Formats: sequence, structure tokens, C-alpha cells
Amino acid sequence: MTGLRSADARRVAREVLAAQDVGERVLDDVLTVVAELVTNAIRHAGGVTGFRVRCLPDAVAVEVSDASPLLPVSPGTPASTPGGFGWLLVNKLAHRTEIRTGRDGKTITAHLPLGAPAA
Repeated sequence: MTGLRSADARRVAREVLAAQDVGERVLDDVLTVVAELVTNAIRHAGGVTGFRVRCLPDAVAVEVSDASPLLPVSPGTPASTPGGFGWLLVNKLAHRTEIRTGRDGKTITAHLPLGAPAA
């Protein structure tokens, strides 16, 4: 999986969702989350070690693994550290995010609702 680029991951996600009846809004949100998680794994964690997109009964699960044990940071933590806005966006678009850590790094799973987003 090392060497997976954001464009490749978005193509895979688009293929997985093509067989589902998802609206453009859901597709756009999933592609944004895929791009953010994969790009962050490449920039900050040495690359992607695992990638999967699954359609669940009420959500789309985007799963990205990397070899770094470091957790994503939110903006302003600390204020002198740049970045974190992609992680903020992922959490805004997903109704739930999970981070599993282990000996080989971490896996982030973002669950995006299939229904209309809450107002």
C-alpha cells in the first residue's frame, strides 16, 4: 500500500460508491475525507500502509492506516504549530471518527452519514 497517492485513493472511493445510491453531497464529503486522511498520512506519517472504503447500512467508512503512532492534532494545539485544519474538516464531515493505535502505527476510521447532514 506504500506509495498510494491521494488521487488513487479518491478513484478507489469513487469506484466503491458508484455501485451505491449516494448523492453528490455524500460523494463530495467522502472524497474530501479520503484526500485529507491520505494526504496527512503521506505528509506526516511516512505514507499509507492500509486503505479501505466500505459502505455500511447507514454510513460510508473511510479507513486509512499509517506507520506513525502520533495522533492527529487540532488547530492551535499549540498555537505555534501549523496545520490541523484537515483533521478539523474530517471531524466536521464525519459523524464519528475512531483512532486505533498499535505496534505498527495507527488506523483512522471516519464514518460519514449516508443521509442528509444535520442542519
